[in-house]
Amino acid sequence: SLFHRGSDVTDLMHSDEEEESEDESEILEESPCGRWQKRREEVNQRNVPGIDNAYLAMDTEEGVEVVWNEVMFSERKNFKLQEEKVKAVFDNLIQLEHVNIVKFHKYWADVKENRARVIFITEYMSSGSLKQFLKKTKKNHKTMNEKAWKRWCTQILSALSYLHSCEPAIIHGNLTCDTIFIQHNGLIKIGSVAPDTINNHVKTCREEQKSLHFFAPEYAAVANVTTAVDIYSFGMCALEMAVLEIQSNGESSYVSQEAINNAIQSLEDPLQREFIQKCLEVDPSKRPTARELLFHQALFEVPLLKLLAAHCIVSNKLSCHVNGFCNPVSFSIRLSQFPALELDKFLEDVRNGIYPLTAFGVPCPQQPQQEAVKSPIVPPSVKTPTPEPAELETRKVVQMQCNIEPVEEGAKHHLTLLLKLEDKLNRHLSCDLAPSEYFIRPQTHYTSM
Repeated sequence: SLFHRGSDVTDLMHSDEEEESEDESEILEESPCGRWQKRREEVNQRNVPGIDNAYLAMDTEEGVEVVWNEVMFSERKNFKLQEEKVKAVFDNLIQLEHVNIVKFHKYWADVKENRARVIFITEYMSSGSLKQFLKKTKKNHKTMNEKAWKRWCTQILSALSYLHSCEPAIIHGNLTCDTIFIQHNGLIKIGSVAPDTINNHVKTCREEQKSLHFFAPEYAAVANVTTAVDIYSFGMCALEMAVLEIQSNGESSYVSQEAINNAIQSLEDPLQREFIQKCLEVDPSKRPTARELLFHQALFEVPLLKLLAAHCIVSNKLSCHVNGFCNPVSFSIRLSQFPALELDKFLEDVRNGIYPLTAFGVPCPQQPQQEAVKSPIVPPSVKTPTPEPAELETRKVVQMQCNIEPVEEGAKHHLTLLLKLEDKLNRHLSCDLAPSEYFIRPQTHYTSM
């Protein structure tokens, strides 16, 4: 019948989707230490210069998805000439720890007879880019909220100030609205840094980039650029965030200087206009530093006592005592004046880095110690130990799948949990169960009537 034929077609469609999903989750390669498993599914890395391939991967120890990035050196000798420099740069990148920077986990080299490849693992951002968010906002005929613009600029500058305060300073070199990510809670993260060391020695060239207007003018004339190039790129991002989109010339994606000037002049706030113009100075020596921009009138505000108290609670881990003071003070308050969970949400936002305290200095990166265990260029074949203590998972689970299978020896069982979280990330947890850990529900007997 027609009903059955329709059902068969639906079954075939579901079958095709399942097969496609299985193909994407197929493990293509494993790291030498066995912790990172590369999958077939490719990840859009927003045209990061120097990164030739990017795949979704699984961290088998933490049970979270990560990104497997590959940098291809066209010839083995090119890599050998740069090996020490590449190693030094990547060792520094592993030390970076900032809430507004996509985490860089590990790296290693894969050197063959006729080619060389550097692989590095970064945090996976399932959320969309800032560019996508701005397009969606414009499509809905909305304007940019000034408070949101200030909050985003502050977070980006906090990350840049952190990078530029490294010794030697780390230049991001590819800051655009495509390489900045916004999470569902408003947290901003700038994409992983692809250092200039690899940009100049791989197949991918900066000239291939479509967003050329984000790059400072001195890129074309100066061999060794400074941190000022990131300030220029940030200024262009701040402008695009304010106007939602800088109009390109017709069908071409090229954005002219005239279009940039028109966008700046369209800004109503003179402080905001001056702020962006300072970032876009042609002379790099005239551009302010990221730290100086944090104190510009367009951004800087004296932090509220509420924010200072929240940072004190978070930094001293006092949140568990907030609801239980020894000598409470009594006063009257209406229920309507105290929205449910407002305090908890505010503390969580502060903990996540949405409201950084930039007035008292941004966190400085720790200099890598010589004795510290670094991500080796030729890694050992031993699995890394599971880090302690484990972090508390606070995200909502929207779907859960559990699977228990007997191990080949038959004495144990293997438990696998697949969790789909509210921010579209997946967690994949697994462990072996010994016979002593089994729990068997007692059988319930029913009497038929």
